[in-house]
This record gives sequence, structure tokens and C-alpha cells, in this order.
Amino acid sequence: MDSTRIVITGVGLTSPLGNSLADLRSSLLQGRGNVTNIETRYMGTVHAGVCEYDARKYQSRRELRNSTRAGSISIYCAHEAINDSGINWATVDTDRVGVYIGITEHGNVETENEIYNISQFNYDVRYWSHHHNPRTVANNPAGEITLNMGIHGPHYTIGAACAAGNAGLIQGYLMLKFGEVDLAIAGGVSESIHTFGIFAAFKSQGALGYNADPNRASRPFDVGRNGIVVSEGGALYTLERLSDAKARGAKIYGEIVGYHINSDAVDAVLPDSQRQVECMQAAMKKAALQPRDIHIVNTHATSTPQGDIQECNAIKTLFPTDSCPDTRVNNTKSFLGHAMGAAGAIELAGNLPSFQDNFVHPTINVDELDPNCDTGNLVIAKPEARPRIDTILNNSFGMLGINSCLIVKRFKN
Repeated sequence: MDSTRIVITGVGLTSPLGNSLADLRSSLLQGRGNVTNIETRYMGTVHAGVCEYDARKYQSRRELRNSTRAGSISIYCAHEAINDSGINWATVDTDRVGVYIGITEHGNVETENEIYNISQFNYDVRYWSHHHNPRTVANNPAGEITLNMGIHGPHYTIGAACAAGNAGLIQGYLMLKFGEVDLAIAGGVSESIHTFGIFAAFKSQGALGYNADPNRASRPFDVGRNGIVVSEGGALYTLERLSDAKARGAKIYGEIVGYHINSDAVDAVLPDSQRQVECMQAAMKKAALQPRDIHIVNTHATSTPQGDIQECNAIKTLFPTDSCPDTRVNNTKSFLGHAMGAAGAIELAGNLPSFQDNFVHPTINVDELDPNCDTGNLVIAKPEARPRIDTILNNSFGMLGINSCLIVKRFKN
């Protein structure tokens, strides 16, 4: 039934590879990454994926002064998604709009900045900003969207570590299926590069990537990979019931057909490949698909030595080349680093145009493939043309053993 099928009708994003789906896709197909060096407090120079978007497009200077970076990214992406969907916002019943944003963490940037600011005044808390509480509550990015756009339906963020981009989309999907809303703005955002703490923590773990050329620092599956490149960004989607999308003649990017979230319950940092296998299997079961039906597996792989191997083991288990000849595997973080809570949402966006152009975008920066990461179907260096692409399986995994998988199909009536 069309009233129970959920489709993607709009995409709004900002990423180190650009501020539109067309820009993102162009960079991916041309093999053009964008990681640069920035200066961060107490750490000096670090690699980062930086977004450059027009924050004034949808916010005044005053609003930006009171806003957070994550909130500003969210507002930008939400407006762009609505605009892209062709929805006449003036006619929308905003009581029936829900906002569901996946985040890795929120509030660290603001708290670090306030502590630093009062340190210049002998830690006198009279200089602490009265905006701090609304800036740091966990629902801030989603709440800032509702304030900016006059949305009266439910809003909240989903804290799911680096699985959060998928988790935001899954929540929007479910709320539409349950009839709680008629339109969902859903996805993930991240402001991570603005907190020195995340860089310091990864460095202390030996997991902060480095290369003399920052654009070659994020190198999943390569034998020389040495850690994560932290990035910021966001990708939000308009999700609708198919019946509503058809009624207004909307363009449809794809249909969400499968999803799953599970937990390793093994380690706070190291992933468990068997639980990843089970997560993908459960998503495919909900989608009524077999492994051989999956055409693109977009990997979470972050460029850490053990994490990449674990995910590749899971992929080799589920998608052996002999029984899954049409399955191809790629990675987006090699282009822009790890956008944390936004990663899964941005990476899905980068693959969605495959339904139209029938190309699988490549993984870059693989000079020497780690034999332990050789899945046999990894697309490296150059995009691969395929006869037809009908299904995308999007993996996003996170700390404390949270795994998420989302499956999107080419739309068919």
C-alpha cells in the first residue's frame, strides 16, 4: 500500500565536498577529496574536513550569535531539503511535521569555549554565557530547526555515536509508518571539528590519522592507514509516505525498505564483525532481500587498522563474490574524513544518484590494499559503471558497539 511505503523526496546537505547533492556526487565520481589543515586549541595543526556554506542564507546575524554550529548546519540542511523536495511550505500543517536528527555528541564545543573564555577572567562565572543551557541541551540541533522554521510537531535528537545518521533516518521512517507525522525531516549532523576534545581523545587512543598530505590522510583499507580524520557536516532528508508524494507529483530519490540497529555488547571501542553481520542480515530480512540483491554496500570504514578489518570480515561473510556477483563495495570517508553523527546521512546521499547514473563511486587513497580488507568487490580509484543499480545498503557503526544499517531501493511504482 502506498500509505505504508516511505520515500525520500528531498535532500539538503553541507559537506567538505560541497553544499548540494550535485556537488557531492561530482566530487565522488571525479575522485576529488577535500581534507585540509586547521588550528585547534591546545593541539595546533590537525587534519579536518571543513564545510563552507552560507549560514546567513537562513539565519540573521543575531540568530547566528545565539545559535550553535550544529544548529546552524541543521537549519541550513533542513531548508535545503524542503526546497529540494518542492513542498509548498506555506501550505504545510506544521503540527504534522517531525524533526529527527542523529548526533554523535552535542554541547562539547560550547562548554569548551565557555571554560576557555572564563579562564581569561580568572574563572569568574559572571562571564559565562546565559545562552549556554539552550546551546548544550541534547535536542538543540533539532530544536533550532523548529524555532527557525516554525515547526510544531515532535523534535528530538538521537544520540547514536557514529551510527547516528542512519538512526535519524530510521526514526523518521518509523514515525511516518506509525502515523505520528505526515512529513519527517531526518538525518544527521556534526560540529565535531570545533571541539579540541575529540582530536585529543583520538590522539590519545592512537587513532588520529596523519599524512604529510592532508587529502591522503583518510585511507580506509590501505595498508598505511593510521586513523580517523575528523570532519563536520550534515545531511537531512524529507521523508514522506508514497501516497502523499504521489499526490503532489514529487520527484522520488528512492524508497526506504530495510533497517536495523543492534549492539555488540563486547567493547566500548573495538567492533564485533559477527554483530555487524547480524545487523545487515536483519535489515535485509525486513526488506525481503537476499545478499545477492544488494548492488552497493557503502562501508562505515573509518581508516583505523582493526575497525576496517572487522567490517571487511563481515562483508566477506555476507557478500562473497561467487554468490553475489552484482554487489560492489565502496567508501566515502576516504574523500572527506569521518563526519561522525552526519557520516551515514552524507554517505547515503553520495550514493543515491547511482539510481540515475548507474555508477558506483570509488574508494580513494588506496595505494596498497590491505589483504585483510580485500573483499573482492571493492571499487577503488575510479567509478565503476554497472548495468543497473537498484539497491544501496548503508552501514554506520559507532562507539559502545552500536551498529546501524539502512537499505534504500530504486523507486518503482
